[in-house]
Amino acid sequence: MLDKGASPALTGDARRAPLPTAGFGSRLMRRKPVERLVAEGGQGEGGSLRRSLGMWQLTMISIGATLGTGIFVVLGEAVPKAGPAVVISFVIAGLTALFSALSYAELAGTIPVSGSSYSYAYATMGEVVAWVCGWCLILEYGVSVAAVAVGWGQYLNELLQGTLGVTIPTWMANPPGVDGGVFNLPALLVVLLCMAFLLGGAKESARANAIMVGVKIVALLLFCAVAFTGIRAGNYAPFMPLGLGGVSAAGASLFFSYIGFDAASTAGEEAKDPKKDLPKAIMLSLLIVTALYVLVAAVAVGALPWKKFEGSEAALAGIMKDVTGQSFWAVLLAAGAVIAIASVVLTVLYGQTRILFAMSRDGLVPKSFAKVNKKGVPVANTVIVSLFCGVLAAAVPLGQLADATSIGTLFAFALVNIAVIVLRFTRPTMKRSFRVPLSGVRVPFGDTTVPLAPVFPAIGCALCVYMMTSLDVVTWEVFGGWMVIGLVLYFAYGMRSSRLAREARGELVAAVTEVAQEASEAAPKAAAKTAQAPAKAAKPTAKRSAKSRKPSNRK
Repeated sequence: MLDKGASPALTGDARRAPLPTAGFGSRLMRRKPVERLVAEGGQGEGGSLRRSLGMWQLTMISIGATLGTGIFVVLGEAVPKAGPAVVISFVIAGLTALFSALSYAELAGTIPVSGSSYSYAYATMGEVVAWVCGWCLILEYGVSVAAVAVGWGQYLNELLQGTLGVTIPTWMANPPGVDGGVFNLPALLVVLLCMAFLLGGAKESARANAIMVGVKIVALLLFCAVAFTGIRAGNYAPFMPLGLGGVSAAGASLFFSYIGFDAASTAGEEAKDPKKDLPKAIMLSLLIVTALYVLVAAVAVGALPWKKFEGSEAALAGIMKDVTGQSFWAVLLAAGAVIAIASVVLTVLYGQTRILFAMSRDGLVPKSFAKVNKKGVPVANTVIVSLFCGVLAAAVPLGQLADATSIGTLFAFALVNIAVIVLRFTRPTMKRSFRVPLSGVRVPFGDTTVPLAPVFPAIGCALCVYMMTSLDVVTWEVFGGWMVIGLVLYFAYGMRSSRLAREARGELVAAVTEVAQEASEAAPKAAAKTAQAPAKAAKPTAKRSAKSRKPSNRK
């Protein structure tokens, strides 16, 4: 059944719950039960997603979505903010991601659905919060695809120059306002290429992603081996030239590099064993990525003075060329980066389509995003998202995209941490395949002991809020404008069109009619079974009578 993508049918309370009251506040805070979210898993308009991904493939999806963005693209933006202390910035961003990853792992094992933190918020904090979270995820995933695609063009230029001696004209290799750019054609092309992979199916896309992840890990290890020979101790001094504020600011920007670890949670409805495999994939991918990020950053700032990173979007290839004095190694790394960044675009684009799939199934966005073909692919969803991200990548500069993505990611992660705390208090006995550490420990309190509150989720939420405050005013203004647009869309469309809203209105009659129809269909079947029972019972008796009539061979 799992291989065919079948999902359990909704029955009983899971079909009809919940029925919110008519008050405005209760309509905003209506929640979707966990059991119902899980029961609806995989079901789309006209078909179902297929469960075809194992733990290794899920891990590769998370690594594919994460590894490459911070090192190959954003490193040139972050080093001028922190200097050599960018290594600490990576660690801070990684620790912030770790606390949130623990919360993601618990919720992914408890609510294994495609909506990721959007669905977690729907089950714990209500519809309006879920919408806000989903709107942030659109910013996180959709805009990050565009941001990464921008950097892809820079490495493609390095590769073309080193192999063919040609480069893409600046007017079509940069977004408007950057070095005479008019339209970033390479950024659009890589998004369209990844769209073609996704239209082939989740299993096929996962296989291609696994190959690309292997290539980029080898490319990064090769960089470390070659660039290590060019390390100069003087490049590490002063280690923190812009102070702790610079380290925090760089860490906030670099948090953009960690958004991919939650990509596995968007595959909850296509995983073979989501309750067991999703938590493992999330934690394993984050550990691998953080170790590689810190290693590569330490070698990079040791091999190149930190002030020379300014304005470089293909910094690693430049370091390889400076250290060796040969273009061969830079070309080789550029080839690895082209593949690596394409992998990020592929997996993050996949995550965005699955989040919109879940939101569409809940009625918060149009039904076209939940339509699935015979291969289990949401075709219209994939095409619409890809075209939007491709045009965005071709028209908006990298730095603005990265910072906007970071604040959306941090906000969504903060909500995930809160969701863990809420679910612990509202559903304490729910079975969880993974639990955030220390949350079940009891501590002394007077003459008795009390359970320790979920400390790690609280720390994760606080760290996300702290890093959000490190972002500049312009980023906050963009985020505020994005939230206003999202709320307008919710009150104009989502609030009335959601499935829970339709059920709460007169449209619930359809659900009641469906239940009655099922009951009427079940009645004749039950009667037929009852009628068949005496006949079945008579068969053994007839057999025994026949045996009794057989002549005995005994003497």
